[in-house]
Amino acid sequence: MSSSLTVSAGSSLIGTVRVPGDKSISHRAVMLGGLAVGTTQIEGLLEGEDVLATAAAFRQLGADVTRHQDGAWTVTGVGLGGLREPEDILDMGNSGTAARLLLGILAGHPIRCMMTGDASLRSRPMGRVTDPLTAMGARIETRDGGRLPLMIQGADMVLPITYELPVPSAQVKSAVLLAGLMARGETAVIESVATRDHTERMLTHFGGKVSREALADGGSRIAVAGEPELTAADILVPADPSSAAFPLVAALLVPGSEVHLPNIGMNPTRIGLIKTLLEMGADIVVENERVAGGEPVADLIARHSTLHGIEVPPERAASMIDEYPILCIAASQAEGTTRMQGVSELRVKESDRIAVMATGLRANGVTVTEGEDWMQVEGRPGDVAGGAKVATHLDHRIAMSFFVLGLVTKKPVTIDDAAPIRTSFPNFLDLMAALNSGRKG
Repeated sequence: MSSSLTVSAGSSLIGTVRVPGDKSISHRAVMLGGLAVGTTQIEGLLEGEDVLATAAAFRQLGADVTRHQDGAWTVTGVGLGGLREPEDILDMGNSGTAARLLLGILAGHPIRCMMTGDASLRSRPMGRVTDPLTAMGARIETRDGGRLPLMIQGADMVLPITYELPVPSAQVKSAVLLAGLMARGETAVIESVATRDHTERMLTHFGGKVSREALADGGSRIAVAGEPELTAADILVPADPSSAAFPLVAALLVPGSEVHLPNIGMNPTRIGLIKTLLEMGADIVVENERVAGGEPVADLIARHSTLHGIEVPPERAASMIDEYPILCIAASQAEGTTRMQGVSELRVKESDRIAVMATGLRANGVTVTEGEDWMQVEGRPGDVAGGAKVATHLDHRIAMSFFVLGLVTKKPVTIDDAAPIRTSFPNFLDLMAALNSGRKG
């Protein structure tokens, strides 16, 4: 059921935001825990709808996935190759990550499964994942356009391949590597631009054998050895940098603000937005840097800043692909022009994020131009009219981005449906309200 939300400018944002666990790491923790032998304990798991869909799917596939009263989760795995055929359709909700990574896992198991999702997920193409998985021996039947619902029959014998990514994608890379766990021999992925490496890090944490080789052209070859013995390994999930982006940018834009964000994941493949904001003049302090569960972590402090427009290089896109919507909001408040290049992947996310952001910003008085793989925002610091209703197209990041815009516009901004925010940041509205009141989150 949809729920519209109107956001108005208010007081400074002061306090601490404890951001939910990283969604990418939470998905992988449940999945690899389900494939390992033994019981994995997970602290800090994101309990948004996307990750709960992954947990539900692995229960159907035979793993014991349990939430305990103290908030910790345990996953007792079935061992690599031990997944059972589910009795019902696997519904992945709104999560493209869950669907694509799970397809990789299922491709390596000789069982038949049906998979679907919500209206948004059913509209997203899966061909970039299903093509290499078919080459590895899986049989996959999709709706027209390579879309869900689909049927996958896992391979009886998985063929190891070397696959060159046509476009940078951590989801495609992960799907191929996860399918390769069941192959006899080595499966490799070649990427021209570094993408998120959570799958490689976590596979190593569970006992998998993963190697990375730098190539002469600047790319990388990532390989996984087939048929490893994955063993249960406890995980502490860091706070999600993609979720942290929204209160962080809000603090930069709202005068008089200072927001503390503890325990944020600082994986080098995920901090493109922080690099970009620093280049734009943001006052962001990174302190208490450390390593937790194989992932780099730090505490951040963000203060109101005077931003200026920059050109964001295309090679940075992979490290901040989910953060471009909120960067567009920051750009609307920056002096000058911000140009973002190499962002064609945004057109096939939960929505066509280039088109949706451009439409919403224009409706609220911001000049935006766009191409197939670029967009440009003309900043109007302190002078964005607002007053429009924005269609979010069931996209949680669009909804949260325009929430932040409403904090700095002259007239309120209305979001047509705030319900999708629950998929990744269930308590976002409560935490933002607490900051606006100067309380600790």
